Formats: sequence, structure tokens, C-alpha cells
Amino acid sequence: MTAPAASELSLPTGARTIAYLGPAATFNQQALLSQPDLAALDARPLPTIGDVLAATAAGDVDLGLVPIENAIEGSVTVTLDMLAFELDLLIQREIVIDVSLNLLGVRGARLEDVREVTSIGVATAQCRRFIIEHLPGAVVTAANSTAEAAQRVAKDGDPSVAAIGTALAAEVYGLDVLAPEVEDHPGNQTRFVLVAREGVPAPTGHDKSTVVVFQRADVPGSLLSILQEFAARAINLSKLESRPTKRGLGDYCFIIDLEGHVDDELVADCLRDLRSKQADVRFLGSYPAAGDHGPALRRENVAAWKAAEEWVAALRGQVRH
Repeated sequence: MTAPAASELSLPTGARTIAYLGPAATFNQQALLSQPDLAALDARPLPTIGDVLAATAAGDVDLGLVPIENAIEGSVTVTLDMLAFELDLLIQREIVIDVSLNLLGVRGARLEDVREVTSIGVATAQCRRFIIEHLPGAVVTAANSTAEAAQRVAKDGDPSVAAIGTALAAEVYGLDVLAPEVEDHPGNQTRFVLVAREGVPAPTGHDKSTVVVFQRADVPGSLLSILQEFAARAINLSKLESRPTKRGLGDYCFIIDLEGHVDDELVADCLRDLRSKQADVRFLGSYPAAGDHGPALRRENVAAWKAAEEWVAALRGQVRH
């Protein structure tokens, strides 16, 4: 047995291209550029989350980067559903970035002139209270991304239409920031996942795994029986969410984020038992956990692992054969 790598994050061998939700100046691009190894790849903006995932699954690109969860609005359901039910992709990494949303308008526009607000649905939902309080009666329309919304406002030149997007989008598309930081809650963050067609990153000592568990039967105690498998092994769950299986009304599965890696003996044992007792378990990946504390935790865990390995080796060295 070898010790896990410390804090290095790796990409699948030969990866050269990456798709992300475009156009330029989306939070998705911001997340991509926060990772030096991803920023060095041939990056290809695509118009929708579905396009990014489909292109990755089809082999048109080696990697895809998409949003999966927001601190205010929760899960990005299109990402969850495509990964859980439609495509065979594995999560390689998670990236969490701070999100500050701004109301953007054409040069010279005024807040009181705005009659329509456009952006991707998860962004307008994060600014619901601001829109109600400051733009009563404004129509909310959908775009495929915050940057696409800004691009449209700049192209149309209508001062009554504003976009919710990044400060960078205002610079890129020549817009004014009519109101900064319009998200309803401070500390807003979005979590993104990097996906590939195959391969599981090596354990780092600070990892997360995502699985989809389909119940064998919808009966009292079925969720408890699933959770007991994790509790019995002291495996912490960082997220538990139910999603309709698309098979019929009331038929749900559970999407679970857990601490640990499939290469860990306890995690592997837990997944083995779940697979044998439930209708199905779909593995979406084991990958390095995000956060500024991640590299430090990985270093600490590696040091602890080495000390524990030396202790066990010393004990086994005393066994008489």
C-alpha cells in the first residue's frame, strides 16, 4: 500500500480540450481560469450546460466544466439529471468560487428605466428579492448564461432591458453596472464540477465521492436503510438530495455526496453493500474536495497516514511466523 499524493490535482492522460458554459465572461469561465492546468487547455465555450455535457460524452472534447450547486438556489438540476440519468461521465474535480451578481445595462441607462431583466434562471432566482423591491413589475426572461444575457443587452441597445451578470461581463460587452451585488444573500458561492468520460483521480487524502442510489422498494424505512450503511461506517454525508427517477410519479432516487474515496476500504465496503441491497447504485466519481483548506488537509492527512502506516508496520513486525 502506498501513501496518497499530497495536494497535486491531476487531469486524465492526454486531455487537451475543455468545454464550458459560454460565451466569454460567465462564472463558468471564471471557475475554469481559477485552475492553472485547466486554463492551459484549449477552452471551447458552448451555449448551454446540456451542450457541454453532451460534447464531453460524445468525445468532441476531453473535459467539461459545468455548475452543479449554488449556495442560495441549491442544485443545478439539469446538471444533476444529465449525470444521474442520461450520460456516462465521471466527476474529476470540484471547484467552488465566490459569486457576486450585478445588474447591467447599456451605457447611460438608469435603474428606474428597467422594465425587463434577463439572465440564466439560477442567477435571476438568486436576486429575487432585489427584483421585487427595486424593479416592481419588471418582466424576467431567460438566457442560457449570465454572459449571453449581457451580450444580448449590449447588442439590442435597449435601456429598458438589463442583464444580471458579472462585473467582467460589463467590461467585455461595454455595459454599465446599474446596481452592484444584487444577490439576495451574502456569501454566495457556486460549485462547479469537471467531468470526463472515464477515469477516477487517485486519492489525495481529502476527497469526496458522489453516488446515485435507487431504492429497491418505496417502503417505510427505505431511506433509513440506505443511511445506516454510511452511519455504521462513520462516513460523513455532505449532501443528500432526492430526485424523481423519471419513471413515474412518486418514484425517487437519492443523490449523495460523501466524504472519502472509492479506493478507501470503508467507502468501498459501503458501496458494495448498497449495491447488493438496493435496486441500483450509480457511481458519479471520487475526486479531490474543493476549498482553500483542501491542500492543507491533504498534507495533514498524508502525514497522519504515514505515521499510522509506520505504527502498523511496527506492530506487524513483531508477529512470529
